[in-house]
This record gives sequence, structure tokens and C-alpha cells, in this order.
Amino acid sequence: MGVICVELWLEGEDSSSLTGHADRIWIGEAADVAVVHLDDHRGQDEALSLVGMIDWILVRCSDWTMIPLENIVAAAAGSGTRVAAAISKAVDLNGAAFALQHGVDALLLPADEELWTAAKTVLGERNSQDSEEPNAAVELLLADVTSIESGGVGERVCVDLTERLALGEGMLIGSSANALVLIHGETVPSEFVPSRPFRINAGAVHAYCLMADGSTRYLSELEAGDAVAITDSSGAIRPASIGRLKIERRPFLLVRFEIDERLGQVLAQQAETVRFIDENGTLSVTSLQAGDRIMVRTTTGMRHVGRKVAGEMNER
Repeated sequence: MGVICVELWLEGEDSSSLTGHADRIWIGEAADVAVVHLDDHRGQDEALSLVGMIDWILVRCSDWTMIPLENIVAAAAGSGTRVAAAISKAVDLNGAAFALQHGVDALLLPADEELWTAAKTVLGERNSQDSEEPNAAVELLLADVTSIESGGVGERVCVDLTERLALGEGMLIGSSANALVLIHGETVPSEFVPSRPFRINAGAVHAYCLMADGSTRYLSELEAGDAVAITDSSGAIRPASIGRLKIERRPFLLVRFEIDERLGQVLAQQAETVRFIDENGTLSVTSLQAGDRIMVRTTTGMRHVGRKVAGEMNER
């Protein structure tokens, strides 16, 4: 199955620039669309009775609740009937677009440019998940660890995701945006503490991390709801949303490394649960030695507010 593109419908006849972006202009009625108001269980029953009988069901709800919409999406799957949802607030976009992971087939929006921008962002995430195309990838190389020394005490950031990580997955973190280290998630069991398969102990607040859109951001700037890039040892990337950030004062180790005569470094908490990745698996930062090799992603150029621009930059 290829990408299932979600349609965007514009509410009412409008002469704004949004008209050219709409897949359909909705003026209140159409022969192929049945409008159902989900104000109580009778609205849901009406919608379910129409599944397979008409091309489109347009669902309107004065107070969005997800269960009735999910029931309609489930019933319509494979029936030939498609579901559209009228949305007036950005907070409701994700619920409609990802209901039962499949989501609705169209969103009906008013002539509100901010809402349309938000909808396009959400649908971009939805369409990327529906695609059979392989995920984006980065090239990972093996860097030689040159030294490990005390990094003092500072503020450490744990990134807790809204989903679990697989073995071999983590985040790209570093003190330079052009030399990011793959730090493994807390998915490896330990005899001292239980695993936290949703967590990456990412490092110090000053460090860069790679975001899902390819930009970089300081760990101190991250917020719940942001989408970070999750990377595995092959370099494949997928997005994941942050559910919580945990910032505490902890001791650090300063790990310096070299690759192709370029130097880099990263500060990691001094804890056995913090792991890097090499060609054979994972290495705990507390057992790391000079001469070990760790996976890194290197780039060139400058960064301005996280975006790559032409120019030279030297971060030490």
C-alpha cells in the first residue's frame, strides 16, 4: 500500500489564498456526502447505518470525543465509504488524523490560515507513516575514542518518549552539531535498575540533538510534544514524540573522539546505563576506554537556529 493522502476541504466559498490549497470546497451539501452530527449515540448509530451506502460521511461534533469517531473509522475501513471530520481547533487535528492509527480520509476546515498550517504539518506526519518508502537515513561512521575524563557535575537531560525503543535505537547527541554521537536508549537490562525502554539519557543541557525534521536543537530547548529523530545502528531514522523531560544534577564523563582528523566530544552521565554503539553492539560509558570505537554522524557547514546554512563553524 502506498501513501494514503488525506484530503483537505474548505468550509464555505472563500476567495482567500486557501481556496487553491483545498481539495474540495464545501458549501453545505453534496449528493455523495451524508452529514452526521455526533451529539449523542443516535448520531453514531446514523453514521454506522450509512457505511457502505454512500461515498462520504461528514462527521460534525460540537464537543469532540474520540470513541464515536474511532467506531465510525473502524466500520468504514474497506467498505468503500470514506470519512471526513469537521475540525475547528488545532488540538483536535491529531485525534482525527490518527484515529485507530488509520485516521479519517478528509478534514473539513474553516478559512483559518493557522489551522490550515497546523493541519498540513499533522498530515505530513500521517502520510509519512502511511508510506512504504523507506525511512530517511543518515550515514554513521566509527570514530576512535581518544580519552575519557571527568566532566564535572551539571544538569543532565533524560528524554522520555511516548513510545518504546527497540534494541539498537537511540538519539544523536553531541557538543558540536557537526559531530553527533549515537546514544543508545535505556533498553538494555541491568542487574541494578530496571530498563526504561522509552528513555534516552541524552546528556548535558548544552548538547545538540537531531530532530525529526533534520534540524538540531539544544537539549535545554526541548519540550513535551516535540518530535526527535530516533536512529538505529544502520542509520535509519524515524520520528518519535517527547512525553516528558527529566532534568537533574548528575556527574558527567567527557568523552573525546576523532574521525578523519576531526575532533569531537560529548558529555554523558557517569552511569552504566548510558551506552554508546559500536560495530558489535553497545558499550557502557563507564567501561569505555581510549581506542574503543563509537558510532557518530558527521556533517559540515554552519547552523543557524538549528538549520544548516553554508559557511564554516568550529565548535570544540
